[in-house]
Amino acid sequence: MLDDGLTLESRYTFASRAAFEAYERDHAARLRAEGLALFPSGVAFTRTTGEFVFAERARSVDITPVALLSDNYAYVMTFAPHREAIVVDPSEEGPVTAFLRSKGLTLAAIWCTHHHFDHVGGVTALKKVWGEVPVLGSAYDLANERIEGQTHGLEDGERIEVFGRVFSVMNVPGHTLGAIAYVGEGSDAGAGNVFTGDTLFLGGCGRVFEGTMSMMRASLSRLAALPSETRVWVGHEYTAKNLEFALHVEPTNSEVSERLERVRALRASVTPTVPGTIGEERATNPFLRSEAAAVRAFAETREKASSADEVFGAVRGAKDTY
Repeated sequence: MLDDGLTLESRYTFASRAAFEAYERDHAARLRAEGLALFPSGVAFTRTTGEFVFAERARSVDITPVALLSDNYAYVMTFAPHREAIVVDPSEEGPVTAFLRSKGLTLAAIWCTHHHFDHVGGVTALKKVWGEVPVLGSAYDLANERIEGQTHGLEDGERIEVFGRVFSVMNVPGHTLGAIAYVGEGSDAGAGNVFTGDTLFLGGCGRVFEGTMSMMRASLSRLAALPSETRVWVGHEYTAKNLEFALHVEPTNSEVSERLERVRALRASVTPTVPGTIGEERATNPFLRSEAAAVRAFAETREKASSADEVFGAVRGAKDTY
């Protein structure tokens, strides 16, 4: 029972931090003496479940897009060998439940990037089917009661640990004031993951509904600063249209034209274009390229745009009417 880094109490749960700390004081020395060198580092408080859980660190993090509505994606995230799943941005219950059941999974938590109905419309129905699972979203959305059924409000920089895999919360306001992204640590294969909702799309970005252009550009800059290999999971299948606009902005950017060709081939076979990478976005997404000469020149054809914020605003305005 002492192999593979599992603690002897691999199924114990604790209702509070105080209960865990009391147990640790009483038993940590004995457990270490018995050879459980990982105790208590293999145990962490997770906002996902609200409990301390002794469990094996996940060997891998696997993410599957589930197509919803006309062009939305929810994401089912699993942590092998565990059979619990987290669902990100479910706009519908039916397809999500069908996928979970087809894979023999149970729903452990729901993570929301923002309050728009096409990202949270399935939350209440999922809780009716699966019980009172935690529903995470931004502290702003919780305070303003924007997501029905939300149970946890997350602050910028807050860390979430799931089976030893760490995610951090990044505030990315602009599309909405409560928008957040979930940024996962690099996996054993080297690349991390980020769920960006409608802030960053592949080849584009969301409309600025509640924030300002400056706010949105700052949020995108934070995302663009992630490691190049970070996999980007976005809220909608807009990639082909976004890259067509990107080519309109930068007609001589060969990386845009080549990526557009690959994306069109994927869509012809009804294959999702997700995930992309942060490196691809830096090279081909005009909304991350306000300093590029061609993007600045395009912006100047529409309005006076000297600062990076003004360039971004001009390009975003052009996309709104493209």
